[in-house]
Amino acid sequence: MSSRAAYAAAADELASRVLRALRGAGGAALVAPHLDSSSPDALAALAAVRVIGADTFTPHVLTGVPFHAADAAAVARSFETFPVPGSGPSARTDERTAAWRDWATAQLLARTRGYAGGHPVATVPPEAGDDLTDTTDWQRWSVRMAQLAPLATPCLDGPVRDAARGAALPLGRGLTRSVLRRDFPTAVRLLRWLALLRHDGIALPLEPEPVLDHVRLLGGASPRTALDLAVAAHLLGDGTRTGSRADSDNAPQPPPEAPA
Repeated sequence: MSSRAAYAAAADELASRVLRALRGAGGAALVAPHLDSSSPDALAALAAVRVIGADTFTPHVLTGVPFHAADAAAVARSFETFPVPGSGPSARTDERTAAWRDWATAQLLARTRGYAGGHPVATVPPEAGDDLTDTTDWQRWSVRMAQLAPLATPCLDGPVRDAARGAALPLGRGLTRSVLRRDFPTAVRLLRWLALLRHDGIALPLEPEPVLDHVRLLGGASPRTALDLAVAAHLLGDGTRTGSRADSDNAPQPPPEAPA
């Protein structure tokens, strides 16, 4: 198996474990047991943590399942193994997207109680540019927001969420376009943003529940798409989700509003 295929398989496996934890099956989505340095799969497991990113914390943020200190250390180790790309004004769009995703992961890591290690990524958000706020080319913008879907979680505030709050119509257009094109992974990621806006009490240009049901039927069985779908369902208060937010000394705490 090639490295790319091994990394993709590891990311799917981690997404499946996170999804099971979100549904209340099998406890926390443990990362650490898969990172034995003697295992040939350890590097792929670390890469999977970087790919899934902030969604690794999803069961703990949404349902209060404890996030163990060993798992937090594993997340930190993934940053050390795969350095964070540049995010300045001269960085490419894909590098800035990766920087935002890494920032989201770092925010949740920094607020994991019981984790005594250092945090290898600064928790100051990247610079927000026109690529976040200019929705004139809503097709391109909505694809970018789909790539930033791991930031669509209630306890992560900041410029990306602010951009989404002011752009319900472009998000709705992007969602509709993705469904018509049968691009269900993109559709579900945009549905997460609209579900978060509904959670925030913002009026939407369309009803997200029929889209949720449509994608459930036709969206395929990819673990990462299934995880995005489960998060959207949870934010919409869908009755098929399990578990509720519980108090936990080990769960990441909602961060204060991030500086713009």
